[in-house]
Amino acid sequence: MKYFLLILLFLTNLFSFDRVIALSPSINEIIYALDAKDKIVANTTYSTFPKDALKKQKVGGYFSPNLEKIISLNPDLVIMQKNYAFSNKLHKLNIKTKVVNIDKLKNIKQTIKDIGKLLNKQEKAKDIVKQINQALIDTKNIVKNKKILFVIGHNKTLIKRVFISGNDLYFDDIINISGNTNAYQSKVKSQPVLNYENIIALNADIVILLTPYIKQNHTSKAELLAPWKDLNINASKTDSIYFIDKLYAGIPSNRIIYFLQDFKNILLHYKNHVKTN
Repeated sequence: MKYFLLILLFLTNLFSFDRVIALSPSINEIIYALDAKDKIVANTTYSTFPKDALKKQKVGGYFSPNLEKIISLNPDLVIMQKNYAFSNKLHKLNIKTKVVNIDKLKNIKQTIKDIGKLLNKQEKAKDIVKQINQALIDTKNIVKNKKILFVIGHNKTLIKRVFISGNDLYFDDIINISGNTNAYQSKVKSQPVLNYENIIALNADIVILLTPYIKQNHTSKAELLAPWKDLNINASKTDSIYFIDKLYAGIPSNRIIYFLQDFKNILLHYKNHVKTN
């Protein structure tokens, strides 16, 4: 029995990772949520949550990580999103990497489980995924068959270059699970960029403006709402233009739970608002 325990301890240490570099804000947040912050030796410039993450060493950004810095930190694991050129460089240097995908909802949940397994935090990972699933259930059938449009960015005009969520991101999954549909429908996977005419043609019932950097951009909600006021679409006619301006609005991590709560509240407000008008 004693021999068996020694073997088990050896194997646990062999496959545990204690010097982890998180190469995106989402990955960094997930590791913190798993109560494994002590394993992070470095993260990226934009990994600002929680505040403790600011104390970690920085290795650049997602698109421009500093290879020399990473090497100097002697990580036993680098967790990153898809960046084939850079992951190949790490592979050639025999630096172990885990590449994760967080575009769709199922992939976000799987990433939480995978990182939990790597860091021996499986139970915590299961609990987080359970909370996400419950938050999704809570959005169901509050309103049904409405066309919802998620708009990304801080647009003071709708004349051109309005970025929205297409059908290949987790926002689309959230809309569908709630019992509604994405106002934008296309099989094309590239980032949708609309103009004034396109937006009118979509005729969304609910528009949600994702504006996580509204304060940093020194922009007000009134300024962003102005171009939608007299637009000839259902959402404008019923004053159903909403904001989610928290920093987690564009970060697919465990904090999607809070995003789902915001989304639920928007649906509840819409239901009550439209009923009384």
